[in-house]
Amino acid sequence: MTDTQQWVKIERVFDAPIDTVWRMWTDPDLFRQWYGPNGMSVPTAEMDVTVGGERRICMEMRTPERHMQMFFKGVYKEVNAPHRLVYTESMCTEDGTIISPKDMGMPDGFPDITEVIVELSEEDGKTRMVMVHVGVPEGSAGGGGWTQAFDKLNAFLATG
Repeated sequence: MTDTQQWVKIERVFDAPIDTVWRMWTDPDLFRQWYGPNGMSVPTAEMDVTVGGERRICMEMRTPERHMQMFFKGVYKEVNAPHRLVYTESMCTEDGTIISPKDMGMPDGFPDITEVIVELSEEDGKTRMVMVHVGVPEGSAGGGGWTQAFDKLNAFLATG
């Protein structure tokens, strides 16, 4: 067993109203604009943002050398606009069959289902976001991907 924390926690303050940041998480067209690490696009973002509603995301990378797609699916567990969003996430095939993280090259012990918790609060016209991804180890590639995605979100909000 390792001492690595089994979750990623990232806090950011965005220079945007809370309702705008909430929409970035819950509007599929806006979500596609910022989600994913650098170099990845999001051609598919299907989101039924209701408790029990499903989400399906495809991240894609195209280079002259290769084309890679990663699919994720999950279920919304909590939707408390505009303050709290909780959903599960699993790697899956294009048709939605869950793939074992080990089969995707992840380390032993990586869970099939992880949980993302997003909490938003307003501070002087800006929005403080605390995002915790339970099941993704601190310092992992997943954590780095979130950091890059939030950099992209910040840049997107700055141009809006």
